[in-house]
Order: sequence, then structure tokens, then C-alpha cells
Amino acid sequence: MTNLYLKTNKAILLSLFLFLSLFSAIAQEKAKPVFKDGEAQIVPAFDTPDKWIRHDLWVETTFDTDGDGKLDRMHVSVTRPFQTETEGLKLPVIYETSPYYAGTAGTAPGTFWDVKHEVGEKPPIARIHPTVTRTGTRPIISNSLIREWVRRGFIIVHSSSPGTGLSQGSPTVGGINESLAPKAVIEWLSGKANGYTTPDGNEKVMAYWSTGSVGMTGTSYNGTLPVAAATTGVEGLKAIIPVAPNTSYYHYYRSNGLIRNPGGYLGEDVDVLYDYIHSGAEDKRAYADKTIRDGEMAKGMDRVTGDYNDFWAGRDYLNAIKPMKAALLMSHGFNDWNVMPEHSYRIYKAAEAKGLPVQIYYHQGGHGGPPPIKMMNRWFTRFLFGIENGVEKEPKAWDRREKDQNANPTPYADYPNPEASDVKLYLGAGGASKGQLLTAKPEKQATEKLVDDVAFSGSDLAKAEKSEHRLLYISPVLKEAVHLSGLAQVTVKLASSKPATNFSVWLVALPWSEGTGTKLMDNVMTRGWADHRIINH
Repeated sequence: MTNLYLKTNKAILLSLFLFLSLFSAIAQEKAKPVFKDGEAQIVPAFDTPDKWIRHDLWVETTFDTDGDGKLDRMHVSVTRPFQTETEGLKLPVIYETSPYYAGTAGTAPGTFWDVKHEVGEKPPIARIHPTVTRTGTRPIISNSLIREWVRRGFIIVHSSSPGTGLSQGSPTVGGINESLAPKAVIEWLSGKANGYTTPDGNEKVMAYWSTGSVGMTGTSYNGTLPVAAATTGVEGLKAIIPVAPNTSYYHYYRSNGLIRNPGGYLGEDVDVLYDYIHSGAEDKRAYADKTIRDGEMAKGMDRVTGDYNDFWAGRDYLNAIKPMKAALLMSHGFNDWNVMPEHSYRIYKAAEAKGLPVQIYYHQGGHGGPPPIKMMNRWFTRFLFGIENGVEKEPKAWDRREKDQNANPTPYADYPNPEASDVKLYLGAGGASKGQLLTAKPEKQATEKLVDDVAFSGSDLAKAEKSEHRLLYISPVLKEAVHLSGLAQVTVKLASSKPATNFSVWLVALPWSEGTGTKLMDNVMTRGWADHRIINH
């Protein structure tokens, strides 16, 4: 009996030991990112919003743009899975920075410039300067990106741009500090000890939970800043996905020697945007207003001639692209009249020429519109986690054609479509009614005349059978679908009865469509503006 009892007891103890060992192994299994088909998957252990760790801090930069004699610090907020604290897990970061997080100024009458003045003449009336009342409660700067990406194993970081929210410094709208600010944050995420628990204290905080691999994304201004950061060549920035980015403030507010405004914001200019975003500390605003807005901007923006100068050259990211190392996935709408799609195209082609991994996604909508989540996921998975998913070998251009679903754009080898070829058309006589677009150059080029009158809209002029206020040239009726890919260029010789003119060219589809359901793209393909003095030189 004793021996049997001992054997039974040993068996029970052995079973208990095995059970405890198995339980211990399960308990020790740590949460980690999961990948399938080259994409980061939702991990239940990360999909726990009530346990996510959220905190804020300040990252010190290399500049002082608020005149207090101290290096400016950027307000940063972090959202990360709790396992980065309890299990020592390190994860890559998706980072978005913006001047908009803390609120913006209104658009009271007088906020915008009066556009009723001729090129070459002084603007008639100075505008008013609205102020921003800061909104938002610490530690949350923004909730964008968090829900989608934290559960897939990414850390999300936000920061307010210089001179906005709780970030120190002055807004410069394209100045160098807007490039150096995200650079400083990325360096902190990559291990540099430039993070602090307070805006003015000396207690440091390290990003010990970061792998040092950072990706950036955002739309509009928030899409401009990833490009700005990438031009610094900062090592930790591995990939960017800018959506409808403004890559040149000259191209945004000027056009070939003319003053223009982004679509929907008549009379806006770089100083208007400055006032719109300036939500930083109230006791520092006077210095920034005097130094940046009423100093640098007033001197350089030139609302008289509209010509390119050093001020605008310093706010063109194409001029600074040489150090860029980040993989680039761009997104833009063909019908974006706020930030024209050329803004993305010019950076895409320059990055492609540098040999960087590039893709571009175009859609038929207006301002905004990120790539499909699958594209973004594959991009960040490849370049932040280092998963070899073959994204570099995929087609470079993706176009959401007229009937495509958002998640299934049409792929092309590149943009412009390599299968497309240039077509040169010549203007035939009769533009006051309907001149022809010819494939062969006329033996004798006729002289055409128009009388510009701002009272007539572009749609009215396009629909008119005859008008002295425009010149219209049309192709034969197209009997098959035509795929337009690339850039349209117009070359003309003209003379004007005035020293300077706002010369505008539209590429339109006729007959002009109207009524319910009509979209902008149904009529206007693209348009451009130029001072005729530049055209003739």
C-alpha cells in the first residue's frame, strides 16, 4: 500500500509540475507584431485602448525662433501599447506633426488680402490680423492614426509645429525651423537625449520603447512637414507618406510671376496662413509677429510683382531634396485646386531620380485622400519593420481611375504612363468662336485677339458659342476614350495693352456638363496662370 501510494503521489506531482511549467511558458509568451502577406496584422494583445500608455514631453531643437535666448522645445505626445512598458517591447513609430492641433484663427472680414489690384501695383489696403485662442487639453495633442496603427504594433507620436500649441518658437510657414523641428523629434526617437518632461526643466526622458525606425504621414500642411523633415536627411526617418503636400510655397501662392490663391481661399497669402496657425504662447507672439510676419514675410513675399526670389526659394523643398533618404509614397487628387497635384509630382520625380524607393497614388477627388490602407500598411511594414514584402518591385504609379474602387486602383509602371506619348497640337484661327486644334502646324499663324473681362466666369466663356472675352480651340469630337497622362504645356506669343496681365489657360472637356451629379473633373482637366512678361522672355 505504501509503495502504491508513493507511486500515485509522484504521478500527481509530476502532472502538477508539467501543468505549472506549461502555464509558466504561456504566461511568459510576450506580445509581438504579426505579419501576413507582407502586412502588419491587428494583434489582440495590442488592441487594448484602455491600457495604452499616453504621455507628453518636450523635445529640444537646435534653433531659437522666439527670441528668448533658449533653444526652442517642441511639445510631443506618445501613444504606445502597454507591453512597451511591462515587457520591454520596442516598436517602430508612425509620426505626424502639425500646426493645426491647438486651433486656428477665424476668417473675419479683412483677414484676406483684397485681390482687386493689377500686377505691378501696390496692394490697396492692408489686412487685419486675427489671433488664435489655443484649444486642447494635455496630454492629448491629437487622436489621428492611433486607432488604426497601435493595434498593428506601431507607436504613434504627434507634435505641434514651432509657435503652435504648447510648442515653443515662431511659426515660419515653410521656414527652416519647420524642417528642423521634426528632425529633432526623430532624433529623440532614435536615441538622442534631447527629450524633457517639461518645457523649461532639466529632467530628461528617453524613448527607450522605440526601435529608432520612424515613418511620417499627414494631409495638406501635415503632409508638407514629412517632406520638410525628409529633406534634412535625418537618419531615423525611413519612410514618408505625404498626402496632398504643399512642396513649394511659391507654387502655392504664386504662378509664373503672378499672385494667386489656393482654390477656395481668395486673397490668402503666406502671412495670412501665419496668423491662421499662430496658437503658441501669447507672451511670445509679439516678437514673432514683428520678426517673422512683419519682417521676413513682409519683405520677401512681394505682392507687387509676384516674382520668384530668395524668400520663395527658401520655401521650396525641391531645392533642399539632396540629403533625402526616406522611401516615398505620395498621394494626391487630380482635382485638388487647393494644393495642385504638381506639388507631389515634382518631388516624386526628383526622389525617383535619386534612386529612392518611390510610389505615387493618384485619385479623382479633391484635396486630401490617403492611399488605400493596404498600400500604407505594406509601405510602413517594409521600411519600419524591415519585412521583405517586395513593395519596391511593385508598380510605381497607382491611379484610381473613374470607375475604380478606392482599395483597387489601376497600376502603371510609372507616372507619366510609359506607354503614353507626347502629342503636339497647334492653334487654328477662329478662337473667338471655335478655333481648331491641329496636328500639323499651319503655314501661316493667324493673330487672335481677346478683351479680358473678369465679369465673365470660365464656365460661361467655355459654353459661349462666340465671345470677344476668350479664345477657344477645340479638337475633333473624340470617338474613343483618351487616356491623358503627364503634364500639359502651352507655348504662346502674345502682346498686351497693359504692362502686365493675368494670362490663364484652361484644358476643358466639351460640351460643358451641368446639373446634379456633375463633378469638377467632368469639365476642367487642368489650368495654369502666368504673367505674359515671363511667357515672352
